[in-house]
Amino acid sequence: MAAHTADHGHRLGDLVRELELRLTGSSVGPGLAPELAASVPAAPTYVLAVFDGLGHHQLDHPSARSLAGSTVARLAAPFPTTTTVSMATVATGMEPAEHGMISHYMWLAELDAVVNVLKWVTPAGVHTNHDTEGFLPAPNLWERLKAAGIEPITIQPGAFAGTPLTSLLYRGCRFEGVYSVEEAVAATVDLSRPSGRFIFTYFPQVDFAAHVWGQRSLEYEEALRAVDTAWSLMTARAQAVVVGTADHGHLDYRFEDKVLLRDPAYEELTFFGDPRSLFVRGEADLIEAVAKEAATEPIWADDHAGLWPGRRHARLGERLPEAILMAPPNRVLLPRGFDKRLTGYHGGLAPEEVGIPLLVG
Repeated sequence: MAAHTADHGHRLGDLVRELELRLTGSSVGPGLAPELAASVPAAPTYVLAVFDGLGHHQLDHPSARSLAGSTVARLAAPFPTTTTVSMATVATGMEPAEHGMISHYMWLAELDAVVNVLKWVTPAGVHTNHDTEGFLPAPNLWERLKAAGIEPITIQPGAFAGTPLTSLLYRGCRFEGVYSVEEAVAATVDLSRPSGRFIFTYFPQVDFAAHVWGQRSLEYEEALRAVDTAWSLMTARAQAVVVGTADHGHLDYRFEDKVLLRDPAYEELTFFGDPRSLFVRGEADLIEAVAKEAATEPIWADDHAGLWPGRRHARLGERLPEAILMAPPNRVLLPRGFDKRLTGYHGGLAPEEVGIPLLVG
């Protein structure tokens, strides 16, 4: 299996480290490649806007004209191409192997369970008891910024306040809750005025619309138009350099594209990961049977280490699967507990999932 080796200097983590380097003079690793770094002006305050689910290829849509016009490069999302992994990369400036968040559904040996780390529940919906605040390495990005005299602020949907995922991602960061795209823009503009700040503004609208209705829907078009307007307003009004990107891209799938893994024999296996990159633990013969049904080949542990390059989290080994089943380009793999109702999916290594934009306002 070829390693997931986006060029150094062209990854989401490189962008985060570049902004930290600009503000503090140091980071946990190198920043952007010189030709990309040259496109980001120096500034005493930066806004980093992340548009969830807005892959580079999706900027071809006519409702994304302002975003497309501000695109200076194509970056790569980390593997798996899913929100929790990329947001942990933003929150730490580290690659997944080092921060330890390696999928949407994770196997956590300390709980002896698979956990949906967006909501910190099991696939059956049972809430877990875990110290999410201490899950990611310390110091995280926000703590390092604070120590250097830079105030970190995140602008997030207000419903996220006090959730396990928020305590995991934003330890040490000032949290500003908003309840609309317009409020997110207003808060970003207002808080950008003083110097010496790092503002992280998160927009979930495109991801939600793509998941539920798909990229051909009116709802998706409306979501794109809303964030495109938000980008225009932020770049015009903020007294800071505004940089934008995404956490992953999206692909649409029909019902007949969904491989529902329902054989009772599979109940002896433990499934986690994502629908486009399914992680499995259990008997090798059963894993081979699942792979045959999914029309793919298992990537065994000896071969999948290259998907997680870099320094290793102390608990990474126990979180990794025995095998990965990469879904074929036109398929998603859905064991019991995975959501089969959606239209849009991501998590794999297709160019549409990996490619995310670098935007500079």
